[in-house]
Amino acid sequence: MKKQSNWEGKVMINFLSVLSVRMFVLGMALLFPMTVLAADLYTFQDEEGLAYITNIPGPGRRKYHPSMARLRAKKKTVIPQKIKDASGGNRDYAEAILSACERFSVDPLLVRAVIKAESNFDPEALSPKGAIGLMQLMPKTAREMGVSDPFNPVENIHGGVGYLSQLLNTLNGDVPLALAAYNAGPHRVMSYNGIPPFRETRNYIERVMGYYEHFKGKDAL
Repeated sequence: MKKQSNWEGKVMINFLSVLSVRMFVLGMALLFPMTVLAADLYTFQDEEGLAYITNIPGPGRRKYHPSMARLRAKKKTVIPQKIKDASGGNRDYAEAILSACERFSVDPLLVRAVIKAESNFDPEALSPKGAIGLMQLMPKTAREMGVSDPFNPVENIHGGVGYLSQLLNTLNGDVPLALAAYNAGPHRVMSYNGIPPFRETRNYIERVMGYYEHFKGKDAL
């Protein structure tokens, strides 16, 4: 049996059995190729906030936007060993932030604002939901972004910036919308066709944007 990694031992992950949107679309395409191409699809959420899709319209159902599903089709990012081994001793992590932002074409001041809001620059931060490290990566997201140790500051930053870059690219550079997806998950942004009406998410966006404007004024990096 494969041993758990050290960081996985620090968190408890609850697995939910959920129908994958991507697998649903693939299955429908295989069974009814012309129907899937021609028919509209709709998204809705159950009482637990999980998103589903259907070809049947109805109250509370919104049209499905395939562009959001493409986020899950991204190839796994592999973080080069030289990046993993880079020094992360500076508590501001300026070098790691700049390196990641050059790699993924993201504004370093925005990343700094996200880190400030997510963990207040604490690389050992661990949320009650299991989010880890500086950019509070969920274990699944960390694995998808090629992060082997989310508690490693440099790996965490590169994984988080890579994920944020995917969101920004998919959402046409809309920063508040990308932040909403980062906080609440892209499936919820897809379901609501915009920023979800969650107080936590809206407060998160306001907090990050506030830090972003502050860092712009200080030109901290």
